[in-house]
Amino acid sequence: MSRPEKVTGDATMVKRLVWHLETVLFILLSYSFAMVPCRVALSLGSQLGRLAFRLMKRRRKIAIDNIEASLPFLQAQDGWNPDCGTPEELARRTFENLGRSLVEDFRLYHGRGREIIDAVQFRGLEHYERALARNKGVAFITGHCGNWELMALSFGARIHGLSVVARRQDNGYLNNVLEKIRSRYGNKVIYKSGALRAMIAEFRANRIVGMLIDQAVVPSEGVLVDFLGRSSWTTKLPTIISRKTAVPLIPILIHREGGGHVITLYPEMHPDAEKDGDDGARADMAILSGVIEDYIVRHPDEWYWIHKRWKRAPGS
Repeated sequence: MSRPEKVTGDATMVKRLVWHLETVLFILLSYSFAMVPCRVALSLGSQLGRLAFRLMKRRRKIAIDNIEASLPFLQAQDGWNPDCGTPEELARRTFENLGRSLVEDFRLYHGRGREIIDAVQFRGLEHYERALARNKGVAFITGHCGNWELMALSFGARIHGLSVVARRQDNGYLNNVLEKIRSRYGNKVIYKSGALRAMIAEFRANRIVGMLIDQAVVPSEGVLVDFLGRSSWTTKLPTIISRKTAVPLIPILIHREGGGHVITLYPEMHPDAEKDGDDGARADMAILSGVIEDYIVRHPDEWYWIHKRWKRAPGS
C-alpha cells in the first residue's frame, strides 16, 4: 500500500471512531435525561442550555450579533414586548429553550415523551383539513421555532403522519439515530439530496410534507428576501413545487405556552398569479417568511438565533 492510501485509510478509521463515540455519547446522555421525571428533566435542560451559552462562545456571539442587528426591525413591530431584555439576555434564553427542546427530544427518542405529545394543543386545524380535501397533498411550511421536532412528531401521533425534509448528517451512525426519532409515530424522512422527486410523489398521493424555510441557502437555490429587516437568501423550493403541482402551502409553527406547547396552523398561502420566475418566488417567499417574522416578534427567545441566517447576502 502506498503511503497516501495508508494515510487516507487511517483518517477514515479515526473519523469512524469519532462518529461512534459521538453516537454513544448521544445515546447515553439522552437515556440519562429520559429516565428522570419530566419536570426535573426540563429544569436540567434549561441548565444545559445555560451551560452551552457560557461554553459555546462562537455560537453565543452569532446569536447576540443576530439579535442586535434585528432589534430595529423587531422594535418597530406591533406585538413586540419592550421588556424582552438585552440581546445577551435574549440569547441566553434562546439557549435555554434549545436545552429544554433537546431534553424533550431525548425523552421522545426513548419512548418516554407521550405525556409531552398529549399536552400539545392544536389551533387552526380547519386550514389543514380544508387544504387536504383538495386532494393535492399539503406542504407544511415552518422554521426553526420552538421545538420543531416535537411539532412534527405530535402531528404524526395525534393527527396524521407526514414526511419531513432534513439534511443527512455527516455522521452516518448519528444520522440513523436521528432518523429513528423522526420516523416515530408514522412519520417519514426525506433527505434534501434528491428530495424534489420524493416530495412530488408524496403530494400526488395526497400526503403531507414539512419544509423548513428559515436557513440560508446558496444563491442558485434561492431568492433574496427581506427577513427581520435584512436581505437574506431564502429557498424557493416551496413556491416552485406549489406552482407546478398546485399543492397548498400551509404555514405551521409551535410555541411554548404555560407548561406545554401550542401548534398553530395558518391559512393557506396562494402563489402570486401575477408574477412568475424569481419575481414570483420572491413575492411568495416574502409572505411565508413574514409569518415566521411575526412569530419571532411574539416569541423572540424561541427562534434559532445561533445560525448564520444572513450569510452570503449583500451587506452581511
